[in-house]
Formats: sequence, C-alpha cells, structure tokens
Amino acid sequence: MPTTLRTIIHDLKSRSHRVIQDASSTDAAVVSDGLTQSCWAHMPHELLREVLIRIEASEGTWPKRKSVVACAGVCRSWRHITKEIVKRPQFSSRITFPISVKQPGPREHLLHCFIKRNRSTQTYYLYLSLTSSLADDGKFLLAARKCRRPTNTDYMISFDADDMSKGSNTHVGKLRSNFLGTKFTIYDAQPPHAGAKISKSRSSRFTNLKQVSPRVPTGNYIVAHISYDLNVLGSRGPRRMHCALDSIPASAIGPGGIAPTQTELAHKNIDKFCSSPFSLPESNSVNNSISEALGEQKDGVLVLKNKAPRWHEQLQCWCLNFDGRVTIASVKNFQLVASLENGPAGPEHDEIILQFGKVGKDMFTMDYRYPISAFQAFAICLSSFDTKIACE
Repeated sequence: MPTTLRTIIHDLKSRSHRVIQDASSTDAAVVSDGLTQSCWAHMPHELLREVLIRIEASEGTWPKRKSVVACAGVCRSWRHITKEIVKRPQFSSRITFPISVKQPGPREHLLHCFIKRNRSTQTYYLYLSLTSSLADDGKFLLAARKCRRPTNTDYMISFDADDMSKGSNTHVGKLRSNFLGTKFTIYDAQPPHAGAKISKSRSSRFTNLKQVSPRVPTGNYIVAHISYDLNVLGSRGPRRMHCALDSIPASAIGPGGIAPTQTELAHKNIDKFCSSPFSLPESNSVNNSISEALGEQKDGVLVLKNKAPRWHEQLQCWCLNFDGRVTIASVKNFQLVASLENGPAGPEHDEIILQFGKVGKDMFTMDYRYPISAFQAFAICLSSFDTKIACE
C-alpha cells in the first residue's frame, strides 16, 4: 500500500481513538460537532471514495482491518461512504463492524469461528478464525457468562470480554434455559427486524437513545427457541435438537430468499427500574414460548434440526463429517440443517447452516452461514454447554 495511504490511516486511527475517548465523557452534541469539524471532512468525495476503496481492498483481514474501522470514525461523511463500501458478511464473508455479528453469514460457505471456555469463571469467548489452523489467536467477537438461577440458567452475551452484565452498554442479548436444560430461548437486546415485539417478562428495561428517541423499550426480543428431545429410556446416541428461528422466515433458505438484517446498533444509557412481583416464573415462560414457536411452523418460521449421524462399526461411535474442523468426539458436537418441515425437500436442506464441535479440553469450533448471524450461532452453541439432566 502506498506510503501516503499509510500516513492517512495512522492519523485516522489516532483521531478516531480520541473521538471514542471523548464520547465517554461528553454529550451527543459535542461528539457530533467533533465528527463534523474534522479536518478530513471537506476532502472531495470522489477522491475520498477512491481512497476508502483502496483501504478496504488492501486491508482485508484482521488485525489490518482496524484501518477500515478507523476510517468510519473520522467524521460523518467518511462514515457514510465507508458503510456504503464495506459489504455485509453475507456478500463479503468479512466481519468488520460490531453490527456484523448481528447480520447473516456468507451464502456460499461456512464462516469459521471458535469458542474458548473458561471453566473457573463460567465464561465463553467467541473468536473469528484468521487462518485455517485450529490454533490461531483469532479476532474477538463476543463473550458470554453463565448465571445460575433457582429455576433456570441465563447466559449473558456481550461485546465486552470483561463486562457481561445486563446493565452494560455492551449487552447484546441472552440465552435462557428451563430447569432441566432441555428448552432454551434466545433474546436480542434490540429489535431483530422491523415490527419485532418485545416479549413480556419479569424484567423490562428502557434505553435513553441519544440519536433515536428519548425512551425506547429494549431487551427481551425473542430471536429463537431451542429444544432437546428427552431421553427417558437412556438409549445410546447423540442429542436430538430442534431450533425454531422466530425472526427468520422459512423462505430465507430458498432461491432468492431474504433474512431480516440489522443495520444499526443503538448507543444506550440504561435505566433500571423495579419489576412487577406478580409475574409468572420465567422458567414457565420459556416452556410456553418454545411450545408456541414450534407449533407455528406452518406460518413460515425457519426450523433447524441436527443432522443425523451414522454409526461407525470399526470405531464403535456415532460419526459426522466435519471436514477436519472437529477432532474430539463429544456429545456436544452437532450439525444443523434445515428441517423438512419447512417445505418440500431440496438441495438447500442438505446444506449445513451451523456446525459445532470439540477440538480441545476447552476449545470448540463454530462454523455458520446464511441465514443466521454470529450472535444467533453463538447463542445456539451455548445451549450445548448447558447440563441436560434428561437428554443423555
């Protein structure tokens, strides 16, 4: 890359860093003024677009891709053009901005990621794989912390590896299980699509959005339901699971199908308030909502099921073809494909949408593709970590 471009990028990184630091201690008006008054704001648009196109093309992988993010933080004109140039993951197979983890993955192939587990702190970290190796450092994407309750278990998901509290500005969503660990609900902290309805639960929060509206309900937007079949007879074999994606229509996997895509992340200051003491226990809500979602398949909800493994006589175990991405046998390993209940069988029903498997004591690969996002895939995989009393 030419020396001039490198000089510009270096200046942009330091400038965008200062803007981010200022944002933590100033109001929206001051930050907005800082973005519009940048010395780079009056650069001719034709020249600016050419510069940004070259930067985007030359910095295709992390950590070099930080330069593209830095360009989006210079001023509003740079941000708008950068957003036009940088394609969504389904078209580019790249994760660039935080919103990318909420957008569907590539259409043509699986996007490789991996999950690291910390048993002592009950935390999980999602990374984007940077190489074909199973041992690279990766690019951090999301983190989750397991929180046990008397009647259920929550996995709080965040953009911040150190702060996974629900009240954090980096809170993304959560996964909630019932007492047995057989039924799960995935919640998004923001509407997953236009017209999404906030679920009724014991906890509700309101957000003070500086750029959207004074008070907007946030949190507890149902994204998906997961259920594991009971194994009361104790028969041998892998777990059987179903995943009903409430926010994705069944037509999304067909030719020309479209999955809802989030385009913005709200900047929020969270106000907590007391919840009603007369609400039903949330574990009951999970059981009821999963039954309703799985009963509405005829209405076009995309349903995924685990791909049936084959029994290997020589190895005396159940086997799935992970193309070298999984190296250790585990009951947690799975591959999800579209259920035939979504419509007539077609080639799209054979395509693996999500696969998850063990490669080390606390290391697991997670590969996903369109129409689900990294956030949805991560939450589904977290359900496999939870203890399932009646499924094994």
